[in-house]
Amino acid sequence: MNPPGLDLGRLRAHLDARRPGLVAGELSADVVEGGRSNLTYVVGDGRSRWVVRRPPLGHVLPTAHDMSREFRVISGLRDTAVPVPEAVLLCEDADVVGAPFYVMSFVEGTPYRTADQLRELGPERTRAMADALVGTLVDLHAVDPAAVGLGDFGRPEGFLERQLRRWKKQLDASRSRELPGVEELHERLAAAVPVSGEPSIVHGDYRLDNVLVDQNDKISAVLDWEMSTLGDPLTDLALLVAYAERDKVSLPFVSNASSAPGYPGTDEVVARYAELSGRDVSQLNWYVSFAFFKLAVILEGIYYRFSKGQTVGAGFEGVGAGVAPLVAHGNEILKEEK
Repeated sequence: MNPPGLDLGRLRAHLDARRPGLVAGELSADVVEGGRSNLTYVVGDGRSRWVVRRPPLGHVLPTAHDMSREFRVISGLRDTAVPVPEAVLLCEDADVVGAPFYVMSFVEGTPYRTADQLRELGPERTRAMADALVGTLVDLHAVDPAAVGLGDFGRPEGFLERQLRRWKKQLDASRSRELPGVEELHERLAAAVPVSGEPSIVHGDYRLDNVLVDQNDKISAVLDWEMSTLGDPLTDLALLVAYAERDKVSLPFVSNASSAPGYPGTDEVVARYAELSGRDVSQLNWYVSFAFFKLAVILEGIYYRFSKGQTVGAGFEGVGAGVAPLVAHGNEILKEEK
């Protein structure tokens, strides 16, 4: 039986043509729950398993769901210290299954999404996972992009300024009400853009539930590379910090794993990253404030589409109320002295 968005017969025919002998039997597939962007399937033939990724159903902007981008970055990182699935095949022909897609190896591991999951493991194992998460981020930011064929994967020059313009433009496109403090937040961010350090490969949405953890509490694979690029690595660290402060604001769709006993506090996470990476984190407040600005824009976009009847689903009705606290927290962080 075909899952939504994936014709297994056409997929099998394409794999047989492009990778003869890879598939041994009839394919079956399950949709991986939890994602709100690209669709992910676990596909198997009774002997082996793979993961297939494709854009969401319906009309989407190609630049927002670039399969070749994800495929390229995991291909480049294969022989580095960053654990990624093996890149098996990229298909950019939308006629095969209805959209471009790629296939990667299946990696054993657990994406820990909730504090309750970690609480069952105990504080020592939770701490080990958090340390591994930070260590793997440091490993990613230490990769020389040119050495792995990713020297042209993005434009590091002017990265922060472009990011700020991009998110402001996205905010303006989904404005349907007054948002107290958001213009002030944007203006203050624009007036104090830091000078970036050495650029690196940036994941774009790095957090515990976007990695797989093995039975030894090590990271077995980093997943969800759709927002990856070359840029300022502190944007990854700042988003990790912002997600960890979810209890201070309203982030209904973000994992609460960082509130589990044993998970290190923000200061410890930042200090560990700084120690392992050797990077200057003295201006991290700007980056964290910018992270809250981005999260506010994302939630406002969801609220806008929900209010127009363009988005349906459990929990969306309360998203709008979460925007103002994000804006307020972003402004408050900028006022803090390091």
